[in-house]
Amino acid sequence: MTTPPKPGFWRRRLGDPILAQLTQGVTPEKLAATFAVGTACALFPFLGFTSLLNLGVGLALRMNQPILQTLNQLLGAFQLVLVLVFVRLGEWLWRDHENRFTIPDMVSTFRDASIGDFLQRFGWAGIHAFTAWLISVPIIVAAVYYPLRPVLTKLVVP
Repeated sequence: MTTPPKPGFWRRRLGDPILAQLTQGVTPEKLAATFAVGTACALFPFLGFTSLLNLGVGLALRMNQPILQTLNQLLGAFQLVLVLVFVRLGEWLWRDHENRFTIPDMVSTFRDASIGDFLQRFGWAGIHAFTAWLISVPIIVAAVYYPLRPVLTKLVVP
């Protein structure tokens, strides 16, 4: 009886980990959860952090990284639109009507002022946006997960 040959170095170091990422979490429930959590993470109201957030949450929850990162890229424009929505919702939640700003005001301050001045001027806007996003995460996850789960179950199970 001969033993099968051991896989090569590149397959063990590169091929197998990539294959594991592509096939991780492929049950209908896990896929629906991946889409739901990935959507919530992709809508995080701070530009430039969503890829890392999706990576961290996906690794912690053992979700399919290619799906998470693809979804993150597809929702980029929607994230931009929702940043101001989250800020305004956060202002309403915090009952703060004094620190309202416009996008052109924020862009010009970011361009012309120091980081410290920018954070002093718009720091509360970040807190408002984060608060609104954090409160909306369970709603976003439920709104994506529950309708998508039966659809994916029908697609996978004949």
